Amino acid sequence: MPGRVVIVGGGIAGLAAGLFLREGGAEVTVLESSPRIGGKLTVSEIAGIPVDSGAEALLARRPEGIDLIRSLGLADQLVYPGTTTARIWTRGRFRSLPRRQYLGVPADYAELDRSGILSAAGLARARQDATLPATARDGDVSVARQVGARFGAEVVDRLVEPLLGGVYAGRTDQLSFDATLPALAGQSRLHRSLAEAVQVVLGPAVQPVGHEPGQPAPAPPPVFTTLSGGLGTLPEALAAASGASIRVKATVRDLARTSGGWRLTVGPAIAPEWVDADAVVLALPARPASRLLAPVEPAAAGALAEIEYASMAIVTLAYPESAFPEPVTGSGYLVPAVDERSVKAVTFSTVKWPHLTAGAPGGRRIVAVRCSLGRIGEEAVLQREDAELAALAAADLAAATGVTGPPAEVRVTRWGGSLPQYTVGHLDRIARIRAGVAAQPGLAICGAAFDGVGIPACIATARLAAEQVLGFLRNGAGARPAPARGRE
Repeated sequence: MPGRVVIVGGGIAGLAAGLFLREGGAEVTVLESSPRIGGKLTVSEIAGIPVDSGAEALLARRPEGIDLIRSLGLADQLVYPGTTTARIWTRGRFRSLPRRQYLGVPADYAELDRSGILSAAGLARARQDATLPATARDGDVSVARQVGARFGAEVVDRLVEPLLGGVYAGRTDQLSFDATLPALAGQSRLHRSLAEAVQVVLGPAVQPVGHEPGQPAPAPPPVFTTLSGGLGTLPEALAAASGASIRVKATVRDLARTSGGWRLTVGPAIAPEWVDADAVVLALPARPASRLLAPVEPAAAGALAEIEYASMAIVTLAYPESAFPEPVTGSGYLVPAVDERSVKAVTFSTVKWPHLTAGAPGGRRIVAVRCSLGRIGEEAVLQREDAELAALAAADLAAATGVTGPPAEVRVTRWGGSLPQYTVGHLDRIARIRAGVAAQPGLAICGAAFDGVGIPACIATARLAAEQVLGFLRNGAGARPAPARGRE
Protein backbone atom coordinates (compact mmCIF):
# COMPACT_ATOMS: atom_id res chain seq x y z
CA MET A 1 0.00 0.00 0.00
CA PRO A 2 1.33 3.49 -0.83
CA GLY A 3 2.23 5.59 2.19
CA ARG A 4 2.94 9.18 3.14
CA VAL A 5 4.74 11.42 0.65
CA VAL A 6 5.98 14.97 1.20
CA ILE A 7 6.41 17.20 -1.83
CA VAL A 8 8.74 20.16 -1.37
CA GLY A 9 7.57 22.92 -3.69
CA GLY A 10 4.09 24.03 -4.66
CA GLY A 11 4.61 25.11 -8.27
CA ILE A 12 2.97 23.39 -11.22
CA ALA A 13 5.35 20.40 -11.04
CA GLY A 14 4.85 19.85 -7.32
CA LEU A 15 1.07 20.21 -7.50
CA ALA A 16 0.84 17.87 -10.50
CA ALA A 17 3.00 15.32 -8.69
CA GLY A 18 0.60 15.60 -5.76
CA LEU A 19 -2.36 14.78 -7.96
CA PHE A 20 -0.63 11.79 -9.57
CA LEU A 21 0.47 10.47 -6.18
CA ARG A 22 -3.02 10.79 -4.73
CA GLU A 23 -4.39 8.94 -7.73
CA GLY A 24 -1.93 6.18 -6.82
CA GLY A 25 -3.25 6.02 -3.26
CA ALA A 26 -0.57 8.01 -1.44
CA GLU A 27 -1.20 10.43 1.41
CA VAL A 28 0.35 13.71 0.21
CA THR A 29 1.58 16.86 1.92
CA VAL A 30 2.90 19.80 -0.10
CA LEU A 31 5.28 22.22 1.62
CA GLU A 32 5.65 25.58 -0.12
CA SER A 33 8.00 28.25 1.24
CA SER A 34 6.27 31.27 -0.31
CA PRO A 35 2.91 32.72 0.78
CA ARG A 36 1.07 31.16 -2.17
CA ILE A 37 1.10 28.11 -4.41
CA GLY A 38 1.50 28.14 -8.17
CA GLY A 39 5.07 29.27 -8.74
CA LYS A 40 5.21 31.20 -12.00
CA LEU A 41 1.48 30.78 -12.61
CA THR A 42 -0.45 33.76 -11.27
CA VAL A 43 -3.11 36.09 -12.61
CA SER A 44 -4.51 39.44 -11.51
CA GLU A 45 -6.59 42.21 -13.01
CA ILE A 46 -5.22 45.21 -14.83
CA ALA A 47 -7.77 47.80 -15.98
CA GLY A 48 -10.44 45.31 -14.97
CA ILE A 49 -9.07 42.55 -17.21
CA PRO A 50 -7.60 39.31 -15.80
CA VAL A 51 -4.12 39.06 -17.35
CA ASP A 52 -1.51 36.48 -16.38
CA SER A 53 1.59 37.98 -14.82
CA GLY A 54 3.54 34.74 -15.22
CA ALA A 55 3.24 32.06 -17.89
CA GLU A 56 0.27 32.94 -20.12
CA ALA A 57 0.00 29.94 -22.45
CA LEU A 58 0.84 26.28 -22.75
CA LEU A 59 1.70 24.19 -25.79
CA ALA A 60 -1.44 22.58 -27.15
CA ARG A 61 0.54 20.11 -29.27
CA ARG A 62 2.04 18.40 -26.23
CA PRO A 63 -0.61 16.28 -24.49
CA GLU A 64 0.41 16.63 -20.84
CA GLY A 65 -1.06 20.07 -20.15
CA ILE A 66 -4.30 19.54 -22.05
CA ASP A 67 -4.79 16.09 -20.54
CA LEU A 68 -4.29 17.44 -17.03
CA ILE A 69 -6.76 20.27 -17.59
CA ARG A 70 -9.34 17.86 -18.95
CA SER A 71 -8.85 15.51 -16.00
CA LEU A 72 -9.67 18.45 -13.71
CA GLY A 73 -12.95 19.02 -15.54
CA LEU A 74 -11.77 22.33 -16.98
CA ALA A 75 -11.94 21.46 -20.68
CA ASP A 76 -14.77 23.96 -21.18
CA GLN A 77 -12.42 26.72 -19.99
CA LEU A 78 -9.79 26.09 -22.67
CA VAL A 79 -9.50 29.01 -25.08
CA TYR A 80 -7.27 29.56 -28.08
CA PRO A 81 -5.51 32.61 -29.53
CA GLY A 82 -7.29 34.90 -31.92
CA THR A 83 -3.92 35.34 -33.64
CA THR A 84 -0.44 33.94 -33.26
CA THR A 85 1.17 36.20 -35.84
CA ALA A 86 4.33 37.60 -34.26
CA ARG A 87 6.97 39.84 -35.78
CA ILE A 88 10.54 40.90 -35.16
CA TRP A 89 11.27 44.53 -34.38
CA THR A 90 14.80 44.99 -35.61
CA ARG A 91 16.84 47.63 -37.39
CA GLY A 92 14.05 50.17 -36.75
CA ARG A 93 11.18 48.28 -38.38
CA PHE A 94 8.69 45.49 -37.85
CA ARG A 95 9.56 42.49 -39.99
CA SER A 96 7.60 39.30 -40.51
CA LEU A 97 9.02 36.02 -39.30
CA PRO A 98 9.75 33.47 -42.01
CA ARG A 99 6.86 31.02 -42.08
CA ARG A 100 9.14 27.98 -42.31
CA GLN A 101 11.46 28.27 -39.33
CA TYR A 102 12.04 26.30 -36.14
CA LEU A 103 12.66 28.57 -33.16
CA GLY A 104 14.35 30.97 -35.53
CA VAL A 105 16.42 28.43 -37.48
CA PRO A 106 15.27 28.91 -41.11
CA ALA A 107 14.17 26.18 -43.50
CA ASP A 108 13.69 28.34 -46.61
CA TYR A 109 16.28 30.81 -47.91
CA ALA A 110 13.76 32.63 -50.12
CA GLU A 111 11.38 33.22 -47.19
CA LEU A 112 14.31 34.44 -45.16
CA ASP A 113 15.11 36.94 -47.93
CA ARG A 114 11.51 38.19 -48.11
CA SER A 115 11.37 38.77 -44.35
CA GLY A 116 13.92 41.58 -44.58
CA ILE A 117 15.33 40.61 -41.19
CA LEU A 118 18.87 40.12 -42.49
CA SER A 119 21.17 42.49 -44.31
CA ALA A 120 22.26 41.59 -47.83
CA ALA A 121 25.57 40.34 -46.47
CA GLY A 122 23.82 38.35 -43.75
CA LEU A 123 21.49 36.72 -46.27
CA ALA A 124 24.40 35.81 -48.57
CA ARG A 125 26.14 34.19 -45.64
CA ALA A 126 23.00 32.28 -44.62
CA ARG A 127 22.67 30.81 -48.11
CA GLN A 128 26.10 29.22 -47.73
CA ASP A 129 24.42 26.57 -45.57
CA ALA A 130 23.37 24.88 -48.81
CA THR A 131 26.93 24.40 -50.03
CA LEU A 132 29.19 24.29 -46.99
CA PRO A 133 30.68 20.92 -46.08
CA ALA A 134 29.22 19.15 -43.08
CA THR A 135 29.95 20.80 -39.75
CA ALA A 136 31.83 18.44 -37.45
CA ARG A 137 30.40 18.12 -33.94
CA ASP A 138 31.99 16.13 -31.16
CA GLY A 139 29.60 16.17 -28.23
CA ASP A 140 27.32 19.00 -27.21
CA VAL A 141 27.94 22.53 -28.47
CA SER A 142 26.20 25.87 -28.07
CA VAL A 143 23.30 26.88 -30.29
CA ALA A 144 25.25 29.89 -31.55
CA ARG A 145 28.21 27.75 -32.52
CA GLN A 146 26.21 25.19 -34.49
CA VAL A 147 23.68 27.51 -36.13
CA GLY A 148 26.31 30.19 -36.71
CA ALA A 149 28.61 27.69 -38.43
CA ARG A 150 25.87 26.97 -40.93
CA PHE A 151 24.04 30.30 -41.38
CA GLY A 152 26.33 32.94 -39.94
CA ALA A 153 26.05 35.34 -37.02
CA GLU A 154 23.11 37.42 -38.29
CA VAL A 155 20.70 34.47 -38.26
CA VAL A 156 21.79 33.71 -34.72
CA ASP A 157 21.54 37.32 -33.53
CA ARG A 158 18.36 38.46 -35.27
CA LEU A 159 16.29 35.26 -35.45
CA VAL A 160 17.42 32.48 -33.14
CA GLU A 161 18.35 34.65 -30.18
CA PRO A 162 14.97 36.43 -29.87
CA LEU A 163 12.97 33.22 -30.36
CA LEU A 164 14.97 30.56 -28.55
CA GLY A 165 16.85 32.90 -26.24
CA GLY A 166 13.52 34.45 -25.30
CA VAL A 167 12.19 31.12 -24.05
CA TYR A 168 15.03 30.83 -21.55
CA ALA A 169 15.95 34.52 -21.16
CA GLY A 170 19.32 33.06 -22.13
CA ARG A 171 22.24 33.56 -24.49
CA THR A 172 22.58 31.40 -27.56
CA ASP A 173 26.35 31.25 -27.10
CA GLN A 174 25.74 29.41 -23.83
CA LEU A 175 22.55 27.41 -24.47
CA SER A 176 22.98 23.74 -25.39
CA PHE A 177 22.09 22.77 -28.94
CA ASP A 178 21.24 19.21 -27.89
CA ALA A 179 19.11 20.25 -24.89
CA THR A 180 17.18 23.20 -26.32
CA LEU A 181 16.70 21.95 -29.90
CA PRO A 182 16.79 18.15 -29.47
CA ALA A 183 14.75 17.27 -32.56
CA LEU A 184 16.85 19.53 -34.77
CA ALA A 185 20.08 18.34 -33.15
CA GLY A 186 19.17 14.78 -34.02
CA GLN A 187 18.29 15.57 -37.62
CA SER A 188 21.39 17.73 -38.06
CA ARG A 189 23.51 14.62 -37.68
CA LEU A 190 21.75 13.15 -40.71
CA HIS A 191 21.84 16.17 -43.03
CA ARG A 192 24.72 18.32 -44.21
CA SER A 193 22.49 21.40 -44.59
CA LEU A 194 20.85 22.64 -41.39
CA ALA A 195 17.98 24.09 -43.45
CA GLU A 196 17.27 20.58 -44.73
CA ALA A 197 17.27 19.30 -41.14
CA VAL A 198 14.73 21.99 -40.22
CA GLN A 199 12.53 20.96 -43.14
CA VAL A 200 12.43 17.41 -41.79
CA VAL A 201 11.59 18.59 -38.26
CA LEU A 202 8.79 20.85 -39.53
CA GLY A 203 7.41 18.25 -41.93
CA PRO A 204 6.46 18.75 -45.57
CA ALA A 205 4.84 22.02 -46.57
CA VAL A 206 1.98 20.39 -48.45
CA GLN A 207 -1.75 21.00 -48.66
CA PRO A 208 -3.96 18.73 -46.54
CA VAL A 209 -5.51 15.68 -48.18
CA GLY A 210 -8.79 16.65 -49.85
CA HIS A 211 -7.89 20.32 -50.08
CA GLU A 212 -9.04 21.84 -53.36
CA PRO A 213 -6.40 23.83 -55.29
CA GLY A 214 -7.14 27.54 -55.33
CA GLN A 215 -9.13 27.42 -52.10
CA PRO A 216 -7.83 28.72 -48.77
CA ALA A 217 -6.15 25.98 -46.79
CA PRO A 218 -7.78 25.12 -43.45
CA ALA A 219 -6.11 26.66 -40.43
CA PRO A 220 -3.57 24.38 -38.72
CA PRO A 221 -4.34 23.18 -35.21
CA PRO A 222 -3.59 25.82 -32.58
CA VAL A 223 -0.11 25.74 -31.10
CA PHE A 224 -1.04 27.38 -27.80
CA THR A 225 -3.96 27.44 -25.41
CA THR A 226 -4.85 28.94 -22.04
CA LEU A 227 -7.73 29.02 -19.56
CA SER A 228 -10.47 31.61 -19.85
CA GLY A 229 -9.64 32.98 -16.39
CA GLY A 230 -5.90 32.81 -17.03
CA LEU A 231 -3.37 30.05 -16.46
CA GLY A 232 -2.93 31.50 -13.00
CA THR A 233 -6.23 29.83 -12.06
CA LEU A 234 -4.82 26.36 -12.70
CA PRO A 235 -2.82 25.87 -9.47
CA GLU A 236 -5.79 26.28 -7.12
CA ALA A 237 -7.92 23.92 -9.21
CA LEU A 238 -5.09 21.40 -9.27
CA ALA A 239 -4.52 21.67 -5.52
CA ALA A 240 -8.21 21.17 -4.78
CA ALA A 241 -8.45 18.13 -7.05
CA SER A 242 -5.37 16.53 -5.54
CA GLY A 243 -6.81 16.41 -2.05
CA ALA A 244 -3.28 17.01 -0.74
CA SER A 245 -2.58 18.78 2.50
CA ILE A 246 -0.96 22.02 1.38
CA ARG A 247 1.04 24.33 3.59
CA VAL A 248 2.42 27.69 2.53
CA LYS A 249 5.14 29.68 4.32
CA ALA A 250 6.67 26.30 5.14
CA THR A 251 10.36 26.44 4.29
CA VAL A 252 12.19 23.11 4.36
CA ARG A 253 15.69 23.64 5.74
CA ASP A 254 16.99 20.09 5.97
CA LEU A 255 16.40 16.62 4.53
CA ALA A 256 17.72 13.47 6.19
CA ARG A 257 17.22 9.75 5.85
CA THR A 258 15.82 7.85 8.84
CA SER A 259 15.60 4.14 9.54
CA GLY A 260 12.09 4.07 8.11
CA GLY A 261 12.06 6.82 5.50
CA TRP A 262 12.80 10.54 5.50
CA ARG A 263 12.70 13.45 7.92
CA LEU A 264 12.32 17.07 6.85
CA THR A 265 13.13 20.03 9.08
CA VAL A 266 10.62 22.82 8.48
CA GLY A 267 10.53 26.41 9.67
CA PRO A 268 12.98 28.71 11.43
CA ALA A 269 15.99 27.42 13.35
CA ILE A 270 14.64 28.82 16.62
CA ALA A 271 11.36 26.91 16.27
CA PRO A 272 11.91 23.88 14.01
CA GLU A 273 9.29 21.34 13.08
CA TRP A 274 10.04 17.82 11.96
CA VAL A 275 7.92 16.10 9.32
CA ASP A 276 8.42 12.40 8.62
CA ALA A 277 7.50 10.63 5.39
CA ASP A 278 7.91 7.36 3.53
CA ALA A 279 9.04 9.22 0.41
CA VAL A 280 9.93 12.73 -0.72
CA VAL A 281 9.59 14.57 -4.03
CA LEU A 282 11.73 17.67 -4.55
CA ALA A 283 9.87 20.04 -6.87
CA LEU A 284 12.19 22.99 -6.40
CA PRO A 285 14.51 25.15 -8.48
CA ALA A 286 17.96 23.62 -8.81
CA ARG A 287 19.81 25.67 -6.18
CA PRO A 288 17.46 25.06 -3.21
CA ALA A 289 17.13 21.41 -4.29
CA SER A 290 20.92 21.19 -4.28
CA ARG A 291 21.13 22.52 -0.73
CA LEU A 292 18.67 19.91 0.55
CA LEU A 293 20.39 17.09 -1.34
CA ALA A 294 23.95 17.97 -0.35
CA PRO A 295 24.09 15.88 2.85
CA VAL A 296 22.20 12.99 1.21
CA GLU A 297 23.53 12.76 -2.35
CA PRO A 298 26.52 15.09 -2.85
CA ALA A 299 27.15 14.20 -6.51
CA ALA A 300 23.59 15.01 -7.58
CA ALA A 301 23.65 18.14 -5.42
CA GLY A 302 26.83 19.29 -7.12
CA ALA A 303 25.35 18.83 -10.59
CA LEU A 304 22.20 20.73 -9.56
CA ALA A 305 24.33 23.60 -8.28
CA GLU A 306 25.82 23.97 -11.77
CA ILE A 307 22.46 25.02 -13.23
CA GLU A 308 22.24 28.81 -13.49
CA TYR A 309 19.02 30.81 -13.51
CA ALA A 310 18.03 34.01 -15.30
CA SER A 311 15.89 36.73 -13.77
CA MET A 312 13.24 38.68 -15.62
CA ALA A 313 10.32 41.03 -15.15
CA ILE A 314 6.92 41.31 -16.77
CA VAL A 315 5.67 44.89 -17.10
CA THR A 316 1.98 44.92 -18.04
CA LEU A 317 0.66 48.18 -19.47
CA ALA A 318 -2.98 49.04 -20.19
CA TYR A 319 -3.74 51.66 -22.85
CA PRO A 320 -6.95 52.92 -24.42
CA GLU A 321 -7.21 51.75 -28.01
CA SER A 322 -7.22 55.36 -29.12
CA ALA A 323 -3.63 55.78 -27.88
CA PHE A 324 -2.33 53.68 -30.78
CA PRO A 325 -2.01 55.46 -34.15
CA GLU A 326 -3.11 52.31 -35.97
CA PRO A 327 -5.21 49.31 -34.90
CA VAL A 328 -3.09 46.84 -32.98
CA THR A 329 -2.72 43.59 -34.90
CA GLY A 330 -0.80 40.40 -34.35
CA SER A 331 0.01 38.65 -31.10
CA GLY A 332 3.13 40.71 -30.42
CA TYR A 333 6.76 41.06 -31.36
CA LEU A 334 10.29 40.07 -30.35
CA VAL A 335 13.38 42.25 -30.08
CA PRO A 336 16.90 40.89 -30.74
CA ALA A 337 19.46 41.62 -28.03
CA VAL A 338 21.76 43.21 -30.63
CA ASP A 339 19.25 46.04 -30.99
CA GLU A 340 20.07 46.98 -27.38
CA ARG A 341 16.54 47.56 -26.12
CA SER A 342 15.39 46.87 -22.57
CA VAL A 343 12.26 45.02 -23.72
CA LYS A 344 12.97 41.64 -25.32
CA ALA A 345 9.37 40.61 -26.11
CA VAL A 346 5.91 42.15 -26.23
CA THR A 347 2.54 40.39 -26.19
CA PHE A 348 -0.66 42.25 -27.07
CA SER A 349 -2.68 40.21 -24.58
CA THR A 350 -6.13 41.50 -25.46
CA VAL A 351 -5.46 40.95 -29.17
CA LYS A 352 -3.91 37.51 -28.77
CA TRP A 353 -6.67 36.42 -26.38
CA PRO A 354 -9.93 38.03 -27.59
CA HIS A 355 -11.93 36.38 -24.81
CA LEU A 356 -10.38 38.83 -22.33
CA THR A 357 -12.52 41.68 -23.64
CA ALA A 358 -15.26 39.76 -25.45
CA GLY A 359 -17.87 40.93 -22.95
CA ALA A 360 -16.66 44.49 -22.59
CA PRO A 361 -19.30 47.16 -23.36
CA GLY A 362 -18.76 48.56 -26.82
CA GLY A 363 -16.14 45.94 -27.67
CA ARG A 364 -12.44 46.09 -26.88
CA ARG A 365 -11.46 49.56 -25.67
CA ILE A 366 -8.42 48.66 -23.63
CA VAL A 367 -5.25 47.12 -25.03
CA ALA A 368 -3.31 45.18 -22.39
CA VAL A 369 0.36 44.78 -23.29
CA ARG A 370 2.85 42.43 -21.58
CA CYS A 371 6.48 43.53 -21.90
CA SER A 372 9.27 41.09 -20.94
CA LEU A 373 12.55 42.52 -19.67
CA GLY A 374 15.73 40.81 -18.57
CA ARG A 375 18.19 38.31 -19.96
CA ILE A 376 20.94 36.30 -18.29
CA GLY A 377 23.77 38.70 -17.58
CA GLU A 378 21.50 41.77 -17.74
CA GLU A 379 20.42 41.85 -14.12
CA ALA A 380 21.35 45.55 -13.79
CA VAL A 381 18.25 46.67 -15.69
CA LEU A 382 16.05 44.74 -13.25
CA GLN A 383 17.55 46.53 -10.26
CA ARG A 384 15.65 49.69 -11.16
CA GLU A 385 12.56 50.77 -9.25
CA ASP A 386 9.17 49.66 -10.52
CA ALA A 387 8.29 53.10 -11.88
CA GLU A 388 11.55 53.33 -13.83
CA LEU A 389 11.15 49.80 -15.18
CA ALA A 390 7.63 50.63 -16.34
CA ALA A 391 8.88 53.83 -17.98
CA LEU A 392 11.54 51.85 -19.88
CA ALA A 393 8.91 49.42 -21.14
CA ALA A 394 6.54 52.22 -22.15
CA ALA A 395 9.33 54.06 -24.00
CA ASP A 396 10.33 50.97 -25.97
CA LEU A 397 6.68 50.25 -26.81
CA ALA A 398 6.20 53.84 -28.00
CA ALA A 399 9.30 53.65 -30.18
CA ALA A 400 8.01 50.48 -31.83
CA THR A 401 4.28 51.21 -32.15
CA GLY A 402 3.91 54.98 -31.86
CA VAL A 403 1.56 54.68 -28.88
CA THR A 404 1.07 58.07 -27.22
CA GLY A 405 0.38 59.19 -23.71
CA PRO A 406 0.97 57.34 -20.45
CA PRO A 407 -0.62 53.95 -19.82
CA ALA A 408 -3.91 53.97 -17.94
CA GLU A 409 -2.61 51.34 -15.54
CA VAL A 410 0.71 49.58 -14.88
CA ARG A 411 1.66 46.31 -13.18
CA VAL A 412 5.26 45.21 -12.57
CA THR A 413 5.93 41.56 -11.72
CA ARG A 414 9.46 40.44 -10.95
CA TRP A 415 10.65 36.87 -11.41
CA GLY A 416 14.05 36.65 -9.73
CA GLY A 417 16.07 33.57 -10.64
CA SER A 418 13.09 32.03 -12.40
CA LEU A 419 14.33 30.54 -15.67
CA PRO A 420 16.84 27.64 -15.64
CA GLN A 421 19.61 27.85 -18.23
CA TYR A 422 20.09 24.73 -20.36
CA THR A 423 23.75 25.42 -21.03
CA VAL A 424 26.21 23.21 -22.93
CA GLY A 425 26.42 19.84 -21.21
CA HIS A 426 22.89 20.07 -19.80
CA LEU A 427 21.83 16.56 -20.80
CA ASP A 428 24.87 14.97 -19.15
CA ARG A 429 24.28 17.10 -16.07
CA ILE A 430 20.65 15.96 -15.81
CA ALA A 431 21.68 12.32 -16.27
CA ARG A 432 24.07 12.66 -13.31
CA ILE A 433 21.37 14.24 -11.16
CA ARG A 434 18.83 11.56 -11.94
CA ALA A 435 21.31 8.75 -11.40
CA GLY A 436 22.21 10.12 -7.99
CA VAL A 437 18.61 10.65 -6.92
CA ALA A 438 17.62 7.18 -8.16
CA ALA A 439 20.25 5.73 -5.84
CA GLN A 440 18.26 7.06 -2.88
CA PRO A 441 15.15 4.89 -2.41
CA GLY A 442 11.98 6.88 -1.86
CA LEU A 443 13.39 10.09 -3.33
CA ALA A 444 12.42 11.75 -6.63
CA ILE A 445 12.89 15.14 -8.25
CA CYS A 446 10.98 17.16 -10.85
CA GLY A 447 10.52 20.63 -12.29
CA ALA A 448 11.57 23.05 -15.00
CA ALA A 449 15.31 22.43 -14.61
CA PHE A 450 15.25 19.08 -16.39
CA ASP A 451 13.43 18.43 -19.67
CA GLY A 452 11.86 21.75 -20.64
CA VAL A 453 10.68 24.99 -19.07
CA GLY A 454 7.11 24.83 -20.44
CA ILE A 455 4.11 23.66 -18.44
CA PRO A 456 3.62 20.34 -20.29
CA ALA A 457 7.30 19.46 -19.79
CA CYS A 458 7.05 20.24 -16.07
CA ILE A 459 3.95 18.05 -15.79
CA ALA A 460 5.80 15.22 -17.55
CA THR A 461 8.60 15.38 -14.99
CA ALA A 462 5.99 15.36 -12.21
CA ARG A 463 4.40 12.20 -13.56
CA LEU A 464 7.79 10.51 -13.82
CA ALA A 465 8.60 11.45 -10.22
CA ALA A 466 5.22 10.21 -9.00
CA GLU A 467 5.64 6.90 -10.82
CA GLN A 468 9.09 6.42 -9.32
CA VAL A 469 7.81 7.06 -5.80
CA LEU A 470 4.73 4.90 -6.19
CA GLY A 471 6.88 2.09 -7.54
CA PHE A 472 9.10 2.33 -4.48
CA LEU A 473 6.16 2.44 -2.07
CA ARG A 474 4.51 -0.59 -3.63
CA ASN A 475 7.60 -2.69 -4.05
CA GLY A 476 10.38 -1.60 -1.76
CA ALA A 477 9.29 0.62 1.11
CA GLY A 478 10.62 -0.35 4.50
CA ALA A 479 9.01 0.10 7.84
CA ARG A 480 6.91 3.19 8.06
CA PRO A 481 8.09 6.08 10.16
CA ALA A 482 5.94 7.50 12.90
CA PRO A 483 3.26 9.97 11.80
CA ALA A 484 4.35 13.51 11.10
CA ARG A 485 5.13 15.27 14.35
CA GLY A 486 4.66 18.86 15.37
CA ARG A 487 7.19 21.23 16.88
CA GLU A 488 9.73 19.68 19.22
